[in-house]
This record gives sequence, structure tokens and C-alpha cells, in this order.
Amino acid sequence: MPLPLLVLALSAFAIGTTEFVIMGLLPEVASDLDVSIPAAGWLVTGYALAVAIGAPFMAMATGHLSRRKALIILMGVFILGNFLCAIAANYGLLMFARVVTALCHGAFFGIGSVVAATLVAPDQRARAVALMFTGLTLANVLGVPLGTALGQVSGWQSTFIAVTLIGIITLIGLIRFLPAPAEKETHVSMKQEFLALKGAGIWLALLTTVLFAAAMFTVFTYIAPLLRDVTGVSPQGVTWSLFLIGLGLTIGNLIGGRMADWNLGTTLALSFVGIAATSAIFSWSSQSLVPAEITLFLWALVTFAAVPALQVSVVHFGKAAPNLVSTMNIWAFNIGNALGAWVGGLVIDQGLELVQVPLAAALIALIGLAVTLFTFRKQSGQGEYADHCAAGSLENP
Repeated sequence: MPLPLLVLALSAFAIGTTEFVIMGLLPEVASDLDVSIPAAGWLVTGYALAVAIGAPFMAMATGHLSRRKALIILMGVFILGNFLCAIAANYGLLMFARVVTALCHGAFFGIGSVVAATLVAPDQRARAVALMFTGLTLANVLGVPLGTALGQVSGWQSTFIAVTLIGIITLIGLIRFLPAPAEKETHVSMKQEFLALKGAGIWLALLTTVLFAAAMFTVFTYIAPLLRDVTGVSPQGVTWSLFLIGLGLTIGNLIGGRMADWNLGTTLALSFVGIAATSAIFSWSSQSLVPAEITLFLWALVTFAAVPALQVSVVHFGKAAPNLVSTMNIWAFNIGNALGAWVGGLVIDQGLELVQVPLAAALIALIGLAVTLFTFRKQSGQGEYADHCAAGSLENP
């Protein structure tokens, strides 16, 4: 794999760390800024909403630039946002800084995945996207626990200083190693970008991403209370469980990249089946430590196996404007994130037990399976997608 892919993976690591590390630092942030824990929690929600709302607009704002220049500018915004987080002296400034940082998130992943796919041969594009997104999974394995530990020892600001430094290193790597724009790289107008969103195919692909993320985060959002209150794991044990989950996410992401190069539709269908099965099993196995840990590892593996296929799929359906539709996929992921958290909370608010939460995730996964089967069968029947499914390749974006 080319060196620029490793730079893109490091970028994903930095962005993923800054998004999720705040969850581990909420007590420190709340205490230092003299706000409640729920108020500090809005720093997580505000970031996700800024990603969902800002991603398409940032993609269109940078649409007239080469993808290389767009990624460099977006990383500059990321560095600025994290520096503002590090020097924020009050809650309002910290929230503003989080929003600034989030603006680059969706567009960077969207454009970056398109660039990743152009760096390799056609039969390796899904694997290239998977390698970039490995940085995001490693952020959960290494970035979040290490960043949390650093913030607890040296103050939460030190974590954002560290991420800012990683961002600067990444920016240098992007400038140094990303190839110059190819002559064939063309720019599309805002009207053309929006026209790429018409047709059922692209919206079915985005709906698949929403359902995937909803099924994932219905469980993931409430994994700590499930492990603590149902399985009986200690706080330190929860940290190790999250590490195990992160390891499963990373391995699943890499396996999913190879599978998606073979067949997109089958990869997505198998992933949804796996999510439904492991979520349902976890509802039972969560009551014992060893079965719970085994189930969670398998759940993480089959879950993130879908990520490369989801990203490649939307680029195929919206190939007229790959920057926008790739970014829209990140938007769909964050919408599903919020939906999953809401569904899990609704189950709990209805007075049901925590073990019922994974069953709700399994139901969402089955709906996602139905949408996937309908999408690929519909496109195959029209002749639009049959050759692509058989070859397992993506048209040049």
C-alpha cells in the first residue's frame, strides 16, 4: 500500500481520537469548567451534530479545489479547532472549538476515502478505504485510552495539545506525500453535486449506512452500563473490554475491505446478519463474563466489516460527485449514531431491562439486511449493478 495511505490513516486516527476522547474526560472537563456532567455531555452531541450538519456544506465549499488541497485545508481547520480546545478557558469557547473541529470531520473522511481509492489498483480500492478507516478504529484502541490517561494525569487540555501536535505531523505528511492532482481530476458545480443525489440508489445506500450505525450504537452507547450492571465488570475491566472491542473493530475493518473487493452486496448482507446474531446472543451472554467478552469481540468484528463496503457503495451510486456523496455517508453514519443512542435510551426509559437493548439493535440490523437485499436485487434486476457485484470492483471515481 502506498505511503500516502498511511498518512490518511494517521489523519483518521487523529480525527477519531479528538471525537471520542472527550467521553473519557467528561468528569475532568465538567469539574474544571464548573458545569454538570449532562452539560459536559453536550460537547459530544454538539460535535456529532456539527459533523452531520457541516459535512455536506464543507464538501461543497471545497468542491472547486483539488482533493489534495481540500484535505490540506481541512486538516488545517482540524489543527485550529484542537488548539482552541486546548486553550479554552470556559464552556462556551470549548463548545465553539469542538464545533470548529467537527466541521472538517465529515468532509475529510469523505474526500479522503475517494483519494484512497485512487491510489491503488481497481481490485484493491475497498482495501485501501479500509486501511484509511483503520486509523479510526485504532483511535478507539489506542488514542482514546491513552488520551484519557494523559488528561487525567496532566489535565484535559494536555490531551488536545497532543492531538494538535499529531495534526501538525499529519499536515506535514499530507503536504509531503499526497500526489499532485491528476490531469483527469475534474471539478463539478454545486448544481451537479446536488444532481448526484437524485435517484433511489444513492438514498438506499445512505439509508443502509444509517441503519448500520443505528444498530451499532444502540449497543455501543450503553456498553459500559451493560458491562457494569449486568455482567458485573469493574471500571478497570470496562476499559479492557473496550480495548478488546477496539481490537475486534480493527480486525473486522481489514477483513471487510478484502470482502468488499470480492462482493459488496454479500459483504453488507453478511455483516447485518452477523450484527443481528451477535447482538441477540449478547442479550443472553452479557450475564456471564467470558461469554460476554467473546460475544463482544465477535460483534465488533462483524460490525466494522461493513464499513469499507458502505463507503465504496455510496461512491458507486453517486459517482458523478464522489466528494459530496462520500461525505454524505459520514453524515448518514452520524445520523445513525444519534438514532441508535435514542433507541437504546427509549428501551431503558420504557422500563425494560438493559439486556433488552441489544435485542433492539438486532431488530434494526434485520431491517438493514432487508434494505440491503432490496437495494442490490433492485439494481441487479435493472442491470445497473450486476456486473459490479460480480466483479467486486468500483468504477474510477
